[in-house]
Amino acid sequence: MTVKLSLASLKDVARTAAVPAYDPKSLTPGILHFGVGNFHRAHQAIYLDDLFNTGKAHDWAIIGAGVMPSDAAMRDKLAAQDFLTTVVEQDNNRTAARVTAPMTDIIAPGETAALIEKLADPTIRIVSMTITEGGYFIDAAGHFNPAHPAIAEDSRNPDSPKTVFGLILAGLRERKARGIAPFTIMSCDNIPGNGEVTENTVIGLAKLADPDFARWIHDNVAFPNSMVDRITPATGQREIGILRNDFDIDDNWPVFCEEFKQWVMEDNFPSGRPRLEEVGVQFVPDVAPYELMKIRILNGGHAAIAYPAALLDIHFVHEAMEHPLIRAFLAKLEKDEIIPIVPPVPDTDLNDYYGLIERRFLNPKIGDTIPRLAQDGSNRQPKFILPSTRDRLAKGLDIIGLSLVSALWCRYFAGTSDSGREIVFNDASADKLHAAALKARDNPDAFLVFDEIFGEVSKSELFRKRFAHALSTLWREGTARTLELYLRDELVK
Repeated sequence: MTVKLSLASLKDVARTAAVPAYDPKSLTPGILHFGVGNFHRAHQAIYLDDLFNTGKAHDWAIIGAGVMPSDAAMRDKLAAQDFLTTVVEQDNNRTAARVTAPMTDIIAPGETAALIEKLADPTIRIVSMTITEGGYFIDAAGHFNPAHPAIAEDSRNPDSPKTVFGLILAGLRERKARGIAPFTIMSCDNIPGNGEVTENTVIGLAKLADPDFARWIHDNVAFPNSMVDRITPATGQREIGILRNDFDIDDNWPVFCEEFKQWVMEDNFPSGRPRLEEVGVQFVPDVAPYELMKIRILNGGHAAIAYPAALLDIHFVHEAMEHPLIRAFLAKLEKDEIIPIVPPVPDTDLNDYYGLIERRFLNPKIGDTIPRLAQDGSNRQPKFILPSTRDRLAKGLDIIGLSLVSALWCRYFAGTSDSGREIVFNDASADKLHAAALKARDNPDAFLVFDEIFGEVSKSELFRKRFAHALSTLWREGTARTLELYLRDELVK
């Protein structure tokens, strides 16, 4: 019999899933988190749940905060089950479900006064966020963009903020006025130097309205860098159905993820932190080497396979990796062009790390999809692919494979797969990218005009040449044949 997830039903749920070893009602919040999505609940919340299960740190529970309209639906679904989440961890030889309970509440979008008051609460010592790579108001070079309309609006109305960063500033302003020490601000998004990027956006917004306040933030607020990693696909009816059929649990919004997880952080928490090192978090002096490795090899790998797979009508990531041309394309790209320019990482062999990534991508149980990898390319390409291109060009190295990745992205945005199937875009810049991709069939430079995406890379004669040749080959020969030419070292002009 299927059991509806709730605090009252945990005894019944325990027949098929692990349940908390602690009393969720005993928890008190110490962390306020923006962006209560699947990744957060499969990553940060899991580490905290592990720690709480040891009987420790029960004053470090999470209170969520919603900003986007979609966050209201998340709050409703989780509130209906007492903010519990079923996390299903899947490996090739193992599938296990666990119920986690580190979240006590979610403040709904629009409840601005309540949210600012909670940010000012001295028990909140960390404010964290998973707001996606596109949520930081930065340009292709990673610099804060003060001209963004949402930023400009918050700078004019600091007492009625709409953005995550405007809300954070309002909370810090209240704490300063009340003589309460500031919280630490912790980004958990896949951005190089995510702590520094967050600091630049917070201080950049503050400067627009109050330069003195901006200086106070610079002097008093910590922004630790971190690297996060766990493949976590979106939840759909497939996942909800699997949980019901295999585990007899009815969860409004379960999370499915791989078994592997990693979290590397700088230990910079002046107001305190939970002892997450006891449950596997790595605290290191410098996150940058780990972060660059992961962003270039894993996230770059995802971005590389997304578009050839979409053009060949492949839906699941593991199916893309089972396609001999795509798997060989990724391996050659990584080993020839990406891995050689990734700096050394302590106690890590980069080729072994790629082997781990390949095995993770091949996991058939995850159900990760190509449409998820392909979404938001206008933010992901300049963070995951083009930095490798830029670095190789700066060293005088060729970029045949990386240029092909950019050409595949352009070909994808023409709107149809090789078979003629219509492609549905999920990108804030979809309209202008689609129009440019259609023009680029005859004039490849038409797709390289977006400085906010390509930056200095588009000014490279070698990149434009390689990009144009790869794109024309894709249109003339198709995706599969183009990959074959690349693998035979014949995609050169």
